[in-house]
Amino acid sequence: MFRYAVGAAALALAVTCAEPAAAQRVRAGVLTCDISAGMSFIIGSQKSVACTFAPEPPGPQQVYNGSITKFGLDIGATGGGVMVWAVFTDSIAPPGPGFLAGDYFGATGQVTVAAGLGANVLIGGSNTTIALQPVSVATSVGLNLALGVAELHLRAGP
Repeated sequence: MFRYAVGAAALALAVTCAEPAAAQRVRAGVLTCDISAGMSFIIGSQKSVACTFAPEPPGPQQVYNGSITKFGLDIGATGGGVMVWAVFTDSIAPPGPGFLAGDYFGATGQVTVAAGLGANVLIGGSNTTIALQPVSVATSVGLNLALGVAELHLRAGP
């Protein structure tokens, strides 16, 4: 519970300071994640993710596995979905292997009735130097309402 409170506080600070931070961040590539189907319970849910990072400028793609956890109001059932984030970092150096491994926190909002939409803005990684900004929102099939804090755990894949 404490981690979610810290995540929410970090998000509030990040939103407050978004303009100066955005000016200093460099786009490092695109992260595409397949999100598993699952059930949501009143206080939260956890789903597996399988992700691919395509660096910019083009280079070898990186594979990540992990989970996305939502804490807050989260009720219903959904099919799987796909989430695409633009990846921004403080460094202009090319991203190395495992560059995105770590924990990310942020606000989440999703409404699903049949086919629905959701968005997650997440900040984290090494010393919270990475921002994941939605490019393409998740599409899922089912009935679900989710509002609260999201936590994304990524680990380098095989």
